[in-house]
Amino acid sequence: MSAWAPRLRRGARLGFDTVRRTPVVLFPEGVLVLNATAAAVVGACDGVATVPDIVGGLAGRYADVRGDDVLTLLRGLVARGVLRPEETGGTG
Repeated sequence: MSAWAPRLRRGARLGFDTVRRTPVVLFPEGVLVLNATAAAVVGACDGVATVPDIVGGLAGRYADVRGDDVLTLLRGLVARGVLRPEETGGTG
């Protein structure tokens, strides 16, 4: 798995939409509605925890977490400009 440590980009934040009663990511270009698992993934993106760290941490909380699914979500959020991929210097 990848040795990068994602983090929310400047101007983006994890929040909660009280109307929809669901977690969201707010960023200058819009709002992304998240399910509970995706919110946990985004919440773990601190720029320090690597992708394997995030997957390992979530595996204890969610029985159905798969590394490939988490990586796909993270890459999609990077492509949308919501997350920044911080390099860790690892060989992942």
